[in-house]
Amino acid sequence: MKYHALAVSLMLAFGAAAAQAPAPAASAPATPVPAPAQQGKPFTWENATVYFLLTDRFNNANPANDLAYGRKADAATARGFMGGDLAGVTAKIKEGYFTDLGVDAIWITPPVENIHGSTDEGTGKSYGFHGYWASDFTALDANLGSEQDMRELVDTAHAHGIRVLLDVVMNHTGPVTAQDPAWPASWVRTGPVCGFKTMRTTVECTLVKNLPDIRTDSNARVELPPTLVAKWKREGRYEREVKELDAFFQRTGYPRAPRYYLMKWHADWVRKYGFDGFRADTVKHTEPGVWKDLKQVAGAAYEAWKKGEAGQAAVKQIGDRPFFMTSEVYGYSINDGRKFAYDDGTKVDYFANGFDSMINFSMAGDARGGYEKLFAGYSNMLTGPLKGVSVLNYLDSHDDGNPFDALRQRPLEAANKLLLAPGQAQVYYGDESARVLKIDGAEGDANLRSFMNWDQLKANTRVGLHGAADVREHWARLGRFRHAHPAVGAGVHQMIAASPYTFKRTYANDGVTDRVVVALDLPPGAPASISVAGVFMDGQTVRDWYTGKSAVVKGGKVQFDAQAPVALIAQD
Repeated sequence: MKYHALAVSLMLAFGAAAAQAPAPAASAPATPVPAPAQQGKPFTWENATVYFLLTDRFNNANPANDLAYGRKADAATARGFMGGDLAGVTAKIKEGYFTDLGVDAIWITPPVENIHGSTDEGTGKSYGFHGYWASDFTALDANLGSEQDMRELVDTAHAHGIRVLLDVVMNHTGPVTAQDPAWPASWVRTGPVCGFKTMRTTVECTLVKNLPDIRTDSNARVELPPTLVAKWKREGRYEREVKELDAFFQRTGYPRAPRYYLMKWHADWVRKYGFDGFRADTVKHTEPGVWKDLKQVAGAAYEAWKKGEAGQAAVKQIGDRPFFMTSEVYGYSINDGRKFAYDDGTKVDYFANGFDSMINFSMAGDARGGYEKLFAGYSNMLTGPLKGVSVLNYLDSHDDGNPFDALRQRPLEAANKLLLAPGQAQVYYGDESARVLKIDGAEGDANLRSFMNWDQLKANTRVGLHGAADVREHWARLGRFRHAHPAVGAGVHQMIAASPYTFKRTYANDGVTDRVVVALDLPPGAPASISVAGVFMDGQTVRDWYTGKSAVVKGGKVQFDAQAPVALIAQD
């Protein structure tokens, strides 16, 4: 989470987004098309579609837990709890919502117990609805539900072949309020505020005023914070927690320093529930080696969990893969390659410090160019300097003030560019339903965090140029195609034709091969003739995943008996 942005005004480029014309031939599908049978291609993280949601803003299945710990509905616009919960996410998994979108993994915001009180930093009252203001890293925030709700969410996702990523924070606790005292000085620093000019003034500091920075640099022994001790004793679990900590430090040999307590606590969520990976928050604001150690601790917890009954059942559904981690190094671009450069020129290879993937912050800007420049450039990086690792692309998120299409004037083009780009894809909740990233009366990043627009989706309400449900259908067709074909995100890109714009992706790894052809911005009217030369041979039958139609290749080309703006071609 970009906390230093909370200190300044985050103004969204709404005017610029509204002024951009929609992509040519961007008509949405009018009726659903059944998805072709799954291809049986093994999952690979390099092709993953990750659905990122703010749990409190997604779906409310239990209104009884909307306001816990004496919290009130007195926050500034979009800065308080709105009722979304873990059970709401589970309900949508059971409905098949994520499966229909081709989602491989769900990333939830930190579920840990957040500060109970509110802050007022110039934007009005704000609560920790987002999960990044922790007060107890070992407890589930009651606003989100119960431990049984968490267990059911992860188990249900696994049963549907979907992985779950946990958002973790190693950098800071929650702000100090009248209800939420600061942790001891041996645990946190409360100043100076980061200057962001050098690596040191990015790491050894607080991101903003009143956001205590955990002393991840220290190796000094620390005792448990007194407020945490008192809380655990009230809850009747102090002895158990201490016994587990003693065993952890004895087993690992780590010093009883703040960062290792947090590693143990974060890994406990993996050991207990079976989270398949971490999205690591505020990575560049912490010493790089911290993450390498966290990966080792969490990886061991994941392997231990897989030996249990729930873990064995999950492996049958999602495969036996190592623990996964992706990083939020704010400002990192795929064009940076393996090393991120701080403003003072210090370069760090975070891929060598525990991360399999890094979030690509340049995608929203890169997507403003043409398809071929975007796709070819990303493919060249992922098959060259970044070979063996990946990036997580996104067009908008919970704290990026410059989304690709804030007013949802170009939602179909957005789907084409995000879901068909080489690399991993991060779908931010509501991308697929044209949830507008602007709220009347909201300030800064609150605009990005409205409640999921289920009513618009159900009624197919027109948002911009398209109905919300029509937009979702377009995203779903591309998502299911991507899910079934690793070549889409993990394959090598090559353009076949400029008009209509047509490209191929080919994938070969660990004995698995895959190849697809995609044509975009097909002209309206008669069905288009699409070149598939060099990918599919004459006489072969191929299917268009967009329309569900099949056709035989003739003369190096194929023509489907249906008109659509996109063709997603593969062999069943």
